Amino acid sequence: MATKFLKINPDDNVAVAIVELHKGESVVVEGTSIVLLEDIPAGHKFALKDFSSGENVIKYGYPIGHSLADVKAGSWMSDRNIKTNLAGLLSYTYDPKLVELPEAKEQRMFKGYVRKNGDVGIRNEIWVIPTVGCVNGIVNQIVEQLKAQTNGGEGVDAIVAYPHNYGCSQLGEDHENTKKVLRNMVHHPNAGGILVVGLGCENNQPDVFREFCGDFDEERVRFMVAQKVEGDEVPTGLRMARELYDIARRDVRTDVPLSKLKVGLKCGGSDGFSGITANPLLGVFSDFIVSQGGTSVLTEVPEMFGAETILMNRCENSVRFDETVKLINDFKEYFLSHGEPVGENPSPGNKAGGISTLEEKALGCTQKCGKSIVRAVLRYGDRIEKRGLNLLEAPGNDLVASTALASAGCQIVLFTTGRGTPFGTFVPTMKVSTNSNLARNKPTWIDFNAGVLVEDEPMESVHERFVDFIVKVASGEKLNNEKKNYREIAIFKTGVTL
Repeated sequence: MATKFLKINPDDNVAVAIVELHKGESVVVEGTSIVLLEDIPAGHKFALKDFSSGENVIKYGYPIGHSLADVKAGSWMSDRNIKTNLAGLLSYTYDPKLVELPEAKEQRMFKGYVRKNGDVGIRNEIWVIPTVGCVNGIVNQIVEQLKAQTNGGEGVDAIVAYPHNYGCSQLGEDHENTKKVLRNMVHHPNAGGILVVGLGCENNQPDVFREFCGDFDEERVRFMVAQKVEGDEVPTGLRMARELYDIARRDVRTDVPLSKLKVGLKCGGSDGFSGITANPLLGVFSDFIVSQGGTSVLTEVPEMFGAETILMNRCENSVRFDETVKLINDFKEYFLSHGEPVGENPSPGNKAGGISTLEEKALGCTQKCGKSIVRAVLRYGDRIEKRGLNLLEAPGNDLVASTALASAGCQIVLFTTGRGTPFGTFVPTMKVSTNSNLARNKPTWIDFNAGVLVEDEPMESVHERFVDFIVKVASGEKLNNEKKNYREIAIFKTGVTL
């Protein structure tokens, strides 16, 4: 262990315990000895100075809130004595701070599936997707029977049903959100064959939805309307899915450049190490993939609150800046319209892990996108059109945000976590632990351990291993969520239910 604590930025007035520190222990920070007045759990903060009530607490070089009372140096700083500075809507001024990253010296490759339209998938799966929740049972039966016929899907990467609760009793934007996510799944290159199953009387009418999908490979995408099938619809759906399977199983991987990779950046169950280990690792990788000509996408808009100006000033121009301001303020207005404060985001798990305010969470969260210039801002349900760093409208909820990233066209989601989570969305969902204890305790959840960054391995070495691992995964190596078959979709619900 290199150190027991870390002062992240020279301007910080708190430090983070790397291991548990004990009351009465003396620590030396920049030549000054501080006696700890309380036990400090790993990942949590302690005061480097005496605080007056209302004084800003600084971490990562930025305010993360203010002190609720007078606090002595050496005290444990947590949600007990720190409160957010966030309130309502803000006005912003564009102050560009753009860093042009050098192009990659070496073009990395992976083995992917090149689709008819030129898109590249990192998986070759059969998906059965309902237009409406009423047919969830049907799609599940079709998949179960197809797996039984094909020895579990031998010859393809997976056969998966994606039930959901929507597609009817929705209006306006809420209904459009469902249509957009399902449409984007129809176009996703990770699927080698897709069967869309409708009921026939739902709001999301199958014929209308088919037209809404636009141009698609009709050999690879089939539609079945259950109410139009005489008798039991499952055998008909099974026959159609089997035809798709027989086509997809002939597909082969070929060498493609890493520029074809689109990665989603997500965190969940964050802790005090998130902004020190795993999120900075994703930031270095995000800059790397952009330098390769690829794409990274950052979402979780409410978890940008408090760090949004950093992203705004990295926008490529004033148009992108205005789009980012709208992205932030629209989500704040969404909160306020429901009578909810914009700053009460950290979950009980976040707080237990050492995150006290939304600003602290945001300053760690936004590190996932490195230093790249923001090239595009996507609304919920939009698909990626520009390479480079994109911002995407979606909430912080793990399942909803991860689904939104995959829906935008990401072939993989990189998911950092300090508390741990097993779930996966409809693309491979890589769990990157912020600390080594989690990696040791949950080896069937965690795919890569970034906790070594506060132990004995430098960023350059960890990042090199991380890139190699992602290339292997993009070329077919399965992640834990895939091995466990933890796959689902969650669509953003807004508005009334009829």
